[in-house]
Amino acid sequence: MRDWIVNQTSTTPDDVVMRFDAASKIAELQAAVESVIRGKAETVRFALVALLARGHLLIEDVPGIGKTTLSNALARALDLSIHRIQFTSDLLPSDVIGLSIFDQHNGDFVWKPGPIFSNIVIADEINRATPKTQSALLEAMAEEQVTVEGISRGLPLPFMVVATQNPSEHHGTYPLPESQLDRFMMRLHMGYPSQDNERKMLFDRADANPLDLVHPVMAGSDVLELQKLASQVRVDPALVDYLLDIVAATRTSEHLELGVSPRGSLALYRSAQALALIEARDYCIADDIKRLVIPCFAHRIIINSRSAGLKNKTREAEQILNEILQKVAVPI
Repeated sequence: MRDWIVNQTSTTPDDVVMRFDAASKIAELQAAVESVIRGKAETVRFALVALLARGHLLIEDVPGIGKTTLSNALARALDLSIHRIQFTSDLLPSDVIGLSIFDQHNGDFVWKPGPIFSNIVIADEINRATPKTQSALLEAMAEEQVTVEGISRGLPLPFMVVATQNPSEHHGTYPLPESQLDRFMMRLHMGYPSQDNERKMLFDRADANPLDLVHPVMAGSDVLELQKLASQVRVDPALVDYLLDIVAATRTSEHLELGVSPRGSLALYRSAQALALIEARDYCIADDIKRLVIPCFAHRIIINSRSAGLKNKTREAEQILNEILQKVAVPI
């Protein structure tokens, strides 16, 4: 694993080989996920971006599109501890975090950790739980720890929450509050597959579930090394200014009531670094930032009542961000 790390102060041929070794290992992980999720290469790639940027992922779309399948495929391709939590209206915070139970034999309380104490936590249909239960994830996602009864307990690293949700317009859902949404590095949409890919899916599932064929291709130590390597990817000061100009435009836009937070700025910065690493570069380019603005920012902004026109708020947010991207000058 150590031979994946790039010495950025050197430009010898060996360093180039090492950089592409890292990219090929990432490509192996992407191929494992794409063997189950066909025709969604960009979506899968962005899911890996969230993983390598030490972020959390929210996958939103209508039922039956493959949100949970993508979450499970990513989890199975990693040799990490995994817990899936099915969020329902009667789920309690203690069902997620854990609780202390009185042990009559010892005459003392014993801590029983909940499923949050895993490397990968799949929060399935997260917006079907009440806001009180949703808030159980806030500290874990922001600080990689949970505090119960005045005691803070660290979570295993790497730690990632992969949540799925149906659009808020659907019955039986509770909209995620802004504080919760802001903790997700990216929000992705699956979209319907093409007819050819859907045909292949039907044949793939004729005899077996493709998820059963997904085997781990990356260990936890590998993920940590790649996360470290992603954080070392160079971002030119001109690109930082470009990123900040986009953020500033969301905060001054006449169409938006709430612009992007500093946490959102950091999410885009880290995501751009991770995308560059996935594409075998030790430096970012402007296109990295442009490609990631919508998945990193669309769920963070709030459209004001004067500008709200489309029934689909997600599409309207994306349209506003695209307009901002057209106006902000790209560094040469």
